[in-house]
Amino acid sequence: MTLDAVVVGSGPNGLAAAVALAQEGHAVQVLEGYDEIGGGTRTAELTEPGLLHDVCSAIHPFALASPYLSSLPLADHGLVWKHPEVDLVHPLDDGTAGVMHQRLSQTAIGLGADGRRWLQTFQPLADHLDDLAQDVLGPIVRWPDHPLLMASFGLRAGLPATLLARRFSTEQAKALFLGCAAHLYRPLSGLGTAAVGSMLIAAGHAHGWPVAEGGSRAITDALASLLRSLGGTIETGVTVRSLADLPPARAALFDTTPDAFARIAGDRLPTRRARAYRRWRYGPGAYKLDLAVRGGIPWTNPDARRAGTVHLGGSAAETAAAEAAVVRGRMPERPFVLVGQQYLADPTRSAGDLHPVWLYAHVPHGYDGDATDAVLDQVERFAPGFRDTVVATHVTTPAGYASYNPNYVGGDIAGGANDLRQLVLRPSLQQDPYDAGLPGMFLCSSATPPGAGVHGMCGYRAAQRALAYLS
Repeated sequence: MTLDAVVVGSGPNGLAAAVALAQEGHAVQVLEGYDEIGGGTRTAELTEPGLLHDVCSAIHPFALASPYLSSLPLADHGLVWKHPEVDLVHPLDDGTAGVMHQRLSQTAIGLGADGRRWLQTFQPLADHLDDLAQDVLGPIVRWPDHPLLMASFGLRAGLPATLLARRFSTEQAKALFLGCAAHLYRPLSGLGTAAVGSMLIAAGHAHGWPVAEGGSRAITDALASLLRSLGGTIETGVTVRSLADLPPARAALFDTTPDAFARIAGDRLPTRRARAYRRWRYGPGAYKLDLAVRGGIPWTNPDARRAGTVHLGGSAAETAAAEAAVVRGRMPERPFVLVGQQYLADPTRSAGDLHPVWLYAHVPHGYDGDATDAVLDQVERFAPGFRDTVVATHVTTPAGYASYNPNYVGGDIAGGANDLRQLVLRPSLQQDPYDAGLPGMFLCSSATPPGAGVHGMCGYRAAQRALAYLS
């Protein structure tokens, strides 16, 4: 039997692509090299029995903002979103913090002198987030569905994050914004670096920064359940090393990096496209610690004790300096660290007073040193006595991430460097970013627009191209 489509890779983009195809009545099969599906959305007991740790992705502001994922009946397939009391806190050394609540007005009040400027900057984006997401979560080089809204967004997004941060007078607001911008893994003084921070904040004020009950694997399980209900199938333990490994299918979609697809396609790929894909560049890596913590982290700032996410970067200037260092290949003494306290919204992840804590630092690409103490010191800096609460530790180095997921080369969990060129021309200079250069073959990974994040839009948009091909 010849399938209509085969999808290589079972991350959220691969599964979203498969669902989109199956919704239109096509026979679809997903192939996964590992024994467990999910890619970046897996959950495991990494430290102590009963503690559920998200292996990679953890907090999901773009999942609810995703035009495609939000349209799916995932709740009917077991997905439950949970929200913390406080979405995000960026603590400072004096005990104060920039605090982001889902309610924009509450955030503005907490930012004091910068409250009005915060409203002026982010309320237009948050109020129109659903329309904005239709355009932002897609190729940059195209005519937008909402041109005036995109023009307004572009006035902010095109700026360096450090320049946009100058709109604010308090260190709390500046640091809060730059911590969000740092998710881009780029020097924050570069053009366009305000985009991700602005979208993360707008998404937070529109939909919050939620977690999936039971762990991020619940997103995978829901997508897989929906796919199977539509007649799609999933096969694990199948590594695709060449096109000869694929079952007969009219179309094939690859949730892989461009250079990985070039290896799979071999000499069948046109020379120019193969050369472009093999030149795909990777960015800084992630150095992750999963901790079993007794009683929770004793943060000095009380809001941090209620926050689903805590950014540890110190001042705005310190955050910017750390990000610039890792891109240059230098490990900062005080790296930017992201802390996830998902159990505060989802107590099912804990075992009594023993809680799972998720944290990772931005480190240079392929970093092979030991950053454990540097990461723990950043937490201890804002939560004295923290080390005494740690019962168990599980470390994932950049090499460990590359082993866990072939798309995470050198520990780059974004699947590719987010420099200006690759942001605009991802995955290469070509008319259709999802066209893999061979008839009926498409890329659907985070190397295609709109890039990294659990939103499924790379998969959905690639599936639309595949549907046109199949029609």
